[in-house]
Amino acid sequence: MKKMIFIFLKVIGIFLGIVVLYVLAAYLLPFIETSEKETADTKNIPIYIYTNGVHTDIVMPVRNNITDWSQKISFENVKSRKTDYQYVGIGWGDKGFYLDTPTWADLKASTAFKAAFWLSESAMHCSFYNEMKEADDCKKIMVSEQQYRDLVSFVDAKFDKDAHGNYMFVKTDAVYDDNDAFYDAKGTYSFLYTCNTWSNDALKAAGQKAAFWTASDIGIFQHYK
Repeated sequence: MKKMIFIFLKVIGIFLGIVVLYVLAAYLLPFIETSEKETADTKNIPIYIYTNGVHTDIVMPVRNNITDWSQKISFENVKSRKTDYQYVGIGWGDKGFYLDTPTWADLKASTAFKAAFWLSESAMHCSFYNEMKEADDCKKIMVSEQQYRDLVSFVDAKFDKDAHGNYMFVKTDAVYDDNDAFYDAKGTYSFLYTCNTWSNDALKAAGQKAAFWTASDIGIFQHYK
């Protein structure tokens, strides 16, 4: 009996130790900044980082001379069916989190457990916008054409594709508004790799400053104050 109690307490101790380490890492590591990569190229393309308080998106022009996102993320897949949007925001994350948790108030214990421990699928959330306005939840970044190409490649690689290379649309009524849609994605969400971790890595791929690692949107935005 004493041996069982000892093993139980040891397991609890290890679990609490992991939790404490994670909390410390989640608080401290975002303060370490990954510097912007220097470039002599003209920075003439605007991108944005945008958060709804839960999920962080990378927002890009719908179309320019480098890529036309509307050819991959169809206007037909959003409720408005409008075709004059100027920007598209893209974020990666846990499919259950995206479809069931538009705000923290909607979070269920089962959704959080599955998301934290690699037990559910991932999705890309794509939202179209007419314009972007800088604010506490939205920061503008100017990038060069090569940096933008690197960003596009990073984002595109996360989409699941069918045999013809098309993005795989998720038919659901659980959209946030009339301007957004979901697509299947590669990878598995966890407490070590969240939607905000992905957005942070997207900034790194584009040669922009970012947190060394972060699980939260705060970890990204503190570098863009």
